[in-house]
Amino acid sequence: MLGRKASISRSSVLTGGFVLCTLFMTYPPAAQGSGPVAQPPYTISVFALSQLGQNGYTQPDSLVRWHDHILVGFGNGVAKDGSDGKSSTIVQYSLSGQVERTFSVKGHNDGLRLQPDTDKLWALQNEDANPNLVIIDLETGRQTLYTFPPPPHQGGYDDILFKGDQVFMTASNPTLNGAGVNLFPALVRVTLSGSTVNVVPVVYGNATATDIPTGTTVTLNLTDPDSLTADLRGNIVLDSQADAELVFITPGGAVGRFIIPSSPPLSLTVDDTAFAPRSRAFLLVSDLHGEAVYRIDRPTFEFEPGVAYSASDSSGIVGTLNLDTGAVTPIVTGLVSARGLLFVPADDHEGDER
Repeated sequence: MLGRKASISRSSVLTGGFVLCTLFMTYPPAAQGSGPVAQPPYTISVFALSQLGQNGYTQPDSLVRWHDHILVGFGNGVAKDGSDGKSSTIVQYSLSGQVERTFSVKGHNDGLRLQPDTDKLWALQNEDANPNLVIIDLETGRQTLYTFPPPPHQGGYDDILFKGDQVFMTASNPTLNGAGVNLFPALVRVTLSGSTVNVVPVVYGNATATDIPTGTTVTLNLTDPDSLTADLRGNIVLDSQADAELVFITPGGAVGRFIIPSSPPLSLTVDDTAFAPRSRAFLLVSDLHGEAVYRIDRPTFEFEPGVAYSASDSSGIVGTLNLDTGAVTPIVTGLVSARGLLFVPADDHEGDER
């Protein structure tokens, strides 16, 4: 387990191709009435919209690529502890945003991840309590349900990350002690046994860490473990959303963090972060309450490798994250509630079509 004696240096997280840049954001129709706007050289367009009405799907969140398809998890306003018995919808799209098929999963879908080198989609439900995992074989459409033992933190599980032969999840909605401190695991490693998900603690909510901007030792209090990703150096990046903190766990087990500075009068919290790949790509972002998924492009699909892009649900922005300080610098605002981010490799022929 990591936490009590972990330490980290700025260089172990920040070196190796990261650069500072600025953050570009857009205005969805629901917020501004004039449609999304991106400041050059970025452009933005609608990739997909929610489907309202009976048998529809709303509140897009997590995004996954499978071959030449994009899968989007729609929460449908389902209770986050699954107590209303309703179901979320996972929609499969072509790369041009055409609906191809849908899947229904019982509960509130939040985490969505493709198991590497397989056709298995892991769908994680009920981040507040009563979690369940559904694995969908995308070739056959067959769904397999897995259950969790009672979570020690009395909450749920929010996001999934595959790293080598290991699988990690964030332990979300933890019960805090009388002093408001999370003494329970914030990051866990999971394995499957029969129809059960086994959970082993990795990083605790009150772990010792290094504050990346200052190099000082701090004690964490991760009250809202949320999204997971990995940077190009192999660090696990955990977002404690309501705390406005990003936590980096190196391959060697060291833990570092920085706080996302707010920009008054807005309280800036980050939902998802994605690191630009080394290949040409475009970026997708889900706007939960804007009921849309947007596509963000740069000329010739040239996003600088390693640059971190973050989506803020509280201030409705998407853009680059300063990896020295944690600051997010808004350039365009206007998304209603930016959530999931996904870089999608661009085909060579796309440059001639857009």
